[in-house]
Amino acid sequence: MADDRPPEDARGGVIPLLEQIGAVVVPLGVGLYALLYMGIEEMYAVFNVSPQQVGIDQSVLFSRLITTLVLLVLVLIPLVGMIVAAAWAVNKITFGRAARALDTVRRRPWTAAFLAALWCGATYAGAAAVFSPFDALGMAAVAGALALVAFLVPFRLLRRRQMGRAGVKVVTGTLTGIGLGFVLILEMIKGAAGIQATGQGNTFLDFLGFQDQWVVLKDADTDRPLYNGRWMMLLGESVGTYVFYDCDKLETFRRPIEGTHLAHMQLQPEREEGYTCGGLAGPETVD
Repeated sequence: MADDRPPEDARGGVIPLLEQIGAVVVPLGVGLYALLYMGIEEMYAVFNVSPQQVGIDQSVLFSRLITTLVLLVLVLIPLVGMIVAAAWAVNKITFGRAARALDTVRRRPWTAAFLAALWCGATYAGAAAVFSPFDALGMAAVAGALALVAFLVPFRLLRRRQMGRAGVKVVTGTLTGIGLGFVLILEMIKGAAGIQATGQGNTFLDFLGFQDQWVVLKDADTDRPLYNGRWMMLLGESVGTYVFYDCDKLETFRRPIEGTHLAHMQLQPEREEGYTCGGLAGPETVD
C-alpha cells in the first residue's frame, strides 16, 4: 500500500511550526484583547456609566477578557480545523491542482502582497462600521483603497527578505485581531442597546460576564418598596453606592447601599413577546 504522507521537509519540525503559529496568534490575541477592553467600555457607555463606576476594576476586566478569549479560541479551533479539512478535500478532489495553484500564487510576490494587503484593508471595515455610518459598499471601498494605497507596496518590499515576510505575518495577525475586535464591539453595543430597549439580554453578553440581574428595591429603614416596586436592573456597585437602570424610564441612577435593601432578585428574566422599555411609570414612593 502506497504511503500517502507528504515527504518531510528538511526545515520542518516542532519549533519552526510553533514559531510560525506564534507569529500570527500572539499579535492577533494582543489586538483582540485591546479591542475587547474598548468594547466593554462602549457597552457600559450605552447606560451612561463607565466600567469603573459600576465596580469593574482592572482585575475584573482582565478576568472577563481572558474568559472571552478562551471562549473565542474554543470556537475558532474547530472552525479552523473544518477549513483545513475542506481545503484538504478540495486538494484531493482536484488531484493536487489546488495546492499547486496556491503555491504558484505564493511564489508571485505581487499577488501574495496584494492578497495580504486586501485582507489587512478589510480589517478596517469593522472600524468603519463602529466609527462611521458607512454601508457595506462604503466599507468595501475603504478596504480596497487602504489595500492599494497603504499596504500593497510596503508588503511587496517586505517580502524580499525572510525577516520582512515574518513582519507581514505579524502585521496581518495584529490587524486581524483588531478587525475581529471591532466586530465584537459592534455586537457588544447592539446587545447593550437591546437590553436598554427591551430589558432582555443575550447569550453573547452572558459570555462577557455582563450582569443581567433585576431587583426590587426597598427602603432599608422602613422596608417599604421603592419606585412602586418596579424591577430595576442592577448594573453594579462602587464606593458605597448601587448603580441601577430603570427600564420604564430609560435612565440610569445611583442609590446609597446603606439606605437600599435588595428585596427580590432575578437573573435573565423572561419577557412577554413584544415587551419594550420606556413605558411611563406612576408616582414613586421613595421614602
